[in-house]
Amino acid sequence: MNLPELHWLPKKSDFKGALQLARADRDSARQLQSLIQLSRCQSDFVQISQIDRTFLAVSEDTRATSLQKFRLAILPSSTVDHLLPAIRVAGLRFGLDIEIYLGSYGQARQEVESEFSSLWQFRPDGVLFLSSQQDAFAGGSAQGWADLDALAEGAVGALRATWNVPRDRIGARVLISTVPLLSAPEFGNYDRLSPSSQLSMLGAFNAQLARAASEEGYQLLDLAGWVGRVGCRHWFDPALWHHAKQEVRPQAAALFGDLVARQVAALLGRARKCLVLDLDNTLWGGVIGDDGLNGIVLGQGSATGEAFVAFQRYAKKLSERGVILAACSKNDDAVARQAISGHSEMLLRERDFACIVANWDDKAKNIRAIARAVNIGLDSLVFADDNPAERDLIRRELPEVAVPEMPEDPAYFPYVIADAGYFESVGITTEDLARSRQYQENLSRERLKSEATDMASYLEGLDMTLTVGAVDAAQLMRTVQLINKTNQFNLTTRRYSEAEVAELLQSNFTVAVWGRLIDRFGDNGLIAVVIALPGEAGAWRLDTWLMSCRVLGRQVERAMLGVVVERCRQLGATELRGEYVRTQKNGMVADHYAKLGFENVETAIDRSVWRLPLDQYVNPPLPMTVKWYNG
Repeated sequence: MNLPELHWLPKKSDFKGALQLARADRDSARQLQSLIQLSRCQSDFVQISQIDRTFLAVSEDTRATSLQKFRLAILPSSTVDHLLPAIRVAGLRFGLDIEIYLGSYGQARQEVESEFSSLWQFRPDGVLFLSSQQDAFAGGSAQGWADLDALAEGAVGALRATWNVPRDRIGARVLISTVPLLSAPEFGNYDRLSPSSQLSMLGAFNAQLARAASEEGYQLLDLAGWVGRVGCRHWFDPALWHHAKQEVRPQAAALFGDLVARQVAALLGRARKCLVLDLDNTLWGGVIGDDGLNGIVLGQGSATGEAFVAFQRYAKKLSERGVILAACSKNDDAVARQAISGHSEMLLRERDFACIVANWDDKAKNIRAIARAVNIGLDSLVFADDNPAERDLIRRELPEVAVPEMPEDPAYFPYVIADAGYFESVGITTEDLARSRQYQENLSRERLKSEATDMASYLEGLDMTLTVGAVDAAQLMRTVQLINKTNQFNLTTRRYSEAEVAELLQSNFTVAVWGRLIDRFGDNGLIAVVIALPGEAGAWRLDTWLMSCRVLGRQVERAMLGVVVERCRQLGATELRGEYVRTQKNGMVADHYAKLGFENVETAIDRSVWRLPLDQYVNPPLPMTVKWYNG
């Protein structure tokens, strides 16, 4: 099957007309939304450039209201000017405004070591180092396998000092790329057996890159892996290399841009969280209501049946690493569940789904219901359905939901989801691995809530224990993950890198605490982070306060406040100052401090400041046990 560039995106039948309408629109907010919709369709190199030029003309104020800004510095080893529009347009797909600083190729070390480099004036949020074969071969040619490993380790070790500078100096996130094999083979199949071949040299170099990324906390852009999948000739044109030093040909610009943008999106916590699956002709062949349990195509005995099992296996693996699964089907509920529970070849069972909605309502309504039930935003959902009419409906009615183009042959279903990078990860925590179970447990809590006669009896019936502790190295990754992806219950929405949080923790006067909630149904995981910093005249400033929406209404915020008050008092604080900074998504916490008894001392259009004298504060009775974690 010959897949087009970004094959998971739908085609735009009248791209030229849509772009002309967008350009002519005098309403800049509406114009930007039109460009975002165009970015979510297949487009070639020229069309991407046209979208980009129109996007750059949109005012900064308009972009700031709809997109999250990220300043990305690229320090390349080849010419990449032609790739920048593709990165910006791909950013639109992920809700990002990616501002790019481009260094001169081959000058990364000089850029970061110069005090007067424009790089530092740009103050990037992230720096992408694009390595080259020259970097891999800098140590010379290997004479044996042991020599090869030593040379690769030395080559990467020499680069680490350069890579670490942006992180250590300004707390920027560091992204490094693996190096694809773009040159012609020297000995054919024997290349794999020769430690001196370019194939072997690059393999060892990339292995050391991955090791460095793991040890140093860099993000890895695996270009070598992608070139292996799409093919060297799709990615690289030797004529363009000799003429213009371009390693990525224009025809591959869209893919390159998407790979960079999805990595940035994952860094910012904007990766998708939930895969919503249709049932008939998506998880099995046929229609269960018409064909019956024994009539659907699934499992051994046919190529098609095996393909559906392979897709289920892929979805199950996603679930095991933290992606939530849900089902949305036009079906009788009992009939749909019979297939899931009763067919011997089903790999996905009811316990694998956080939510199953099967009825005859339209799927837009049902997907909204799934988002509410799982308690996540629509922009966290991916909807996979074999029916093009249903896909079109969801794209029109729920543009926040990602809807991949599903091919007719189910054998390609896993590759569509994988290639699209919806669930790109920058690290796997124990919280991620337990997420699917946590959402299923949350549905049990909701059932208890519906059965309780009042809120007090519901909370008492949960039998909750809140464990709180100081943020340290053990909790750092999960803490930073929450800081960068929590949008709704987030008072300031300040984003920090691991290095920046680690720097805050070095002060003995920083109060940084996390909360973990356990109840009768299970462990909700790490669900709250509060960071307070010392201010003037004994006033500690609540720099960061965020919580998971899974625990809304359970008075966790009151318990966390009590803990923070006590810690700040121990350090000499006489009052707390809380700040609320309004964003598009955090309106639910506009009155957070008022509810906790803070006094409003400053109010503006998009910001308010609140004060709590600590000599007047008394811990309220709580429907949970609160205990301090001592390791």
